[in-house]
Amino acid sequence: MHRFLRAVGFNNISTRNEMDKLIGIIMDQPSWTKKARHTDGNIYTEITKEFAPRTGITLRGEYDRLGFFHLEHYFPYCESMLVTSNEDITINQRVDTSAFTGMCDDYRLGISMIFYLQNVVDYLHLDCPENTPCKARLSLSGLSLDGCIILGTRQNDAAKEKKNFRAHIRNQLIAKAKNGDQEAIDSLTIDEIDLSTRINKRIKTEDLYSIVETSFIPYGSESDNYSILGTILNWNIAHNPYTNEDIYEILINCNDIVMNISINSKDLIGEPMAGRRFKGTIWMQGHAGFLRI
Repeated sequence: MHRFLRAVGFNNISTRNEMDKLIGIIMDQPSWTKKARHTDGNIYTEITKEFAPRTGITLRGEYDRLGFFHLEHYFPYCESMLVTSNEDITINQRVDTSAFTGMCDDYRLGISMIFYLQNVVDYLHLDCPENTPCKARLSLSGLSLDGCIILGTRQNDAAKEKKNFRAHIRNQLIAKAKNGDQEAIDSLTIDEIDLSTRINKRIKTEDLYSIVETSFIPYGSESDNYSILGTILNWNIAHNPYTNEDIYEILINCNDIVMNISINSKDLIGEPMAGRRFKGTIWMQGHAGFLRI
């Protein structure tokens, strides 16, 4: 069983027979279907059933020439309506399945962000070779199996403006450093040393989460899993009518990256509220609106 099914309200799926029944419902009552024809004549297909607003399960497989559908894998998903990034992304097929992952270098994070691609059929229509950067509008979301709500940090308007200005300057320096600008590299190095010194002084008298407002850290052996700490911008409760389970959909700002998080109400400790923070581990997913050049 896919362990993230509980994040979209299917905590009660525990046997293969129960999963087969759910797959049958998706096949019989799909919300939408996307197809892309292979050169061998088979049709690569995504069959999606939305069980709550912007939340559901997608089946992936192929229709052969006789019209029989061969299921390859399935995955739960949640979608975000907000564009997170306009940077180039690189798509690669995973070794173990026919799924694809994307990678995006976003200066706001300072790392290469890897995510599970939700709309593979749209990518296949591009007929783009692997490891080739693609122009796309990327919307990020995540599924979580454990999370908690902690208090936010208090900042006045002047502090927020100062923080945004420093982040803007840092992003510019990172962009220059990636192009080989030695002055930018030296400036970033000095900034990191100063930051480390300030943190070492503050940690003696302050709590860690009053110093670290947000964080975005790779988690475990899976390349698209992350441990995050982000400020809650908005939230709501979605209801899965098939299981009568409630799902929290939480919009967060993590290192200036806005994403939508879906988590089962049974797995969240605390009450979400705008201004508070979400702390947990997520499976990062992305929907790419590919742009043809």
